[in-house]
Amino acid sequence: MASRNLEFAFVERRKGAAPLKAPLAGQLRSFQEFGNETRVLETRVALFDGGQISVPTYVNEFWTSKQRAASRLHEVSYRACFKPQLPRFFIERLTSPGDIVYDPFMGRGTTLVEAGLLGRVPCGCDVNPLSVVLTRPRLCPPALEQIEQRLHEVDFKDAGEMPEDLLVFYHPETLREICALRRYLIRRGGSGEGDPVDDWIRMVAVNRLTGHSPGFFSVYTLPPNQAVSLKSQRKINEKRNQTPPRRQVANIIARKSRKLLADCDARVRESLASVSGRAQLLTQPSGSIPQVGSETVSLAVTSPPFLDVVDYAGDNWLRCWFIGVDPASVKLTVPKKLEDWQRAMNEVFGELHRVLRPGGHAAFEVGEVRGGKVRLEESVVPCGAQAGLTPVLILINDQKFTKTANCWGVDNNTKGTNTNRIVVFRKEK
Repeated sequence: MASRNLEFAFVERRKGAAPLKAPLAGQLRSFQEFGNETRVLETRVALFDGGQISVPTYVNEFWTSKQRAASRLHEVSYRACFKPQLPRFFIERLTSPGDIVYDPFMGRGTTLVEAGLLGRVPCGCDVNPLSVVLTRPRLCPPALEQIEQRLHEVDFKDAGEMPEDLLVFYHPETLREICALRRYLIRRGGSGEGDPVDDWIRMVAVNRLTGHSPGFFSVYTLPPNQAVSLKSQRKINEKRNQTPPRRQVANIIARKSRKLLADCDARVRESLASVSGRAQLLTQPSGSIPQVGSETVSLAVTSPPFLDVVDYAGDNWLRCWFIGVDPASVKLTVPKKLEDWQRAMNEVFGELHRVLRPGGHAAFEVGEVRGGKVRLEESVVPCGAQAGLTPVLILINDQKFTKTANCWGVDNNTKGTNTNRIVVFRKEK
């Protein structure tokens, strides 16, 4: 494939709706919302067929700093999730209200919740069953009064069997309440009595299981997006000379619910209600999603599992216990070799090409791994191109904590990901 200078325009599909003033590439080039000028580079990428492609690359601080806070509904902890401003940036520019926005690796549901808040129809897939537990309740949030009333109905003394190993995290009475709530929710779900209020309480409880402040059920431990092993927690307790304090489970759930719902006003609820009934949330590998119709999705925004970086199963073992799922049964995509990662992405891109409507887009957020030696944007471009999608540009959201240096626009001095790097593809008409 020959080198190309690729640019694309937003095509308005709805009568009476105001089109954007410029193509996305033009918007990125002139972007100065935070006082910085965009640097325009060229990224040369080798394709699977031996050819090369040149993709325009735009570097600036496009979101996060000096920007309004996101909805409080997003304040649910999950490992390796991007900020809500990222999907919003693309949803506002590349879709209209009522369009379907899809995330094949939905994680905690950031893209889906942001889509719902903007009046777009959420659609998501993740092999991890926790994703639906974390996402669905925030697309249809109950009133605080409903949550508090339901908590009053739970018999927190009816714990049944209590796993004593978990006393390394919890005071005995706190563990009794956690087990009672777990039993209550699993029972109601199994009998068909479960409802959106139960779903909300389960979501909040899952996010309060462990943490490092009195707002969690546990003694001091790692941040809430990852649960350490029992052995590691014993070491933490010994090092800090600590014992699990008594926590009131219902009170903590009510307080966290109040914070999550703080800006969930009538307008927000109306926007979510207008699309939540059409939302699709799938628990399965995203390389095969026959439930999603062909040429129905206007935009996909996602961040795939990074190469050998995050241990999702290890982080979520305690959460899986609470919802009654065996973590060993969840076959997550955590490839260690680049070629294995690309093979997994090839399957996903094949389905993306099928479900995207003509003129639709996919924004694929990747990053630097292995101390910056691997830039996944160079590896994801040929995957999308092989599936028939056009790689139109690369956007690098360059934050102040990085040092600008070479032609890539960033040079970080730490391992992991310090910038957002998004490859934007388009399905041609």
